[in-house]
Amino acid sequence: MSGLAALLAGHNPPAVHQWHSNASVPDVEHAVEKAGWAFRYLDAWTIEDRATFCKAAASVLDLHDGDDAELATLCSGLDGLRADRNGLVLLWDGWSPLARHDEEAFRTVLAAMERRSADTGKGAAAFILRGEGPPLDLEELPIKH
Repeated sequence: MSGLAALLAGHNPPAVHQWHSNASVPDVEHAVEKAGWAFRYLDAWTIEDRATFCKAAASVLDLHDGDDAELATLCSGLDGLRADRNGLVLLWDGWSPLARHDEEAFRTVLAAMERRSADTGKGAAAFILRGEGPPLDLEELPIKH
């Protein structure tokens, strides 16, 4: 069983994971939604600055109207994010540009994601950072078990 399948089936708790899969976004979306989870996709390969990232992430997660470029507002929105259905999966492609160009903002967002994934009272939320980048101290979501 893949790590994604185990997560969606409830065998692994929701968390912030790193993933090195080359599965297409439509295939991941299909698997997530077939399991009854909501799917969000953040393509951030061209985003290196905090303001643009905050707007893009807030828009993808429907946290507010997407016009606020403040990191504190984004993190507050993540803390209060409610997951409907079985849970929510955010697939974040292109996390490394922000991590390399604004490490402080990246670490702040990562901490907010970790807090939210641990707070199952608002529904399950898993955040998957896909691809290569600076070393992270995150559990790897295995491609195959």
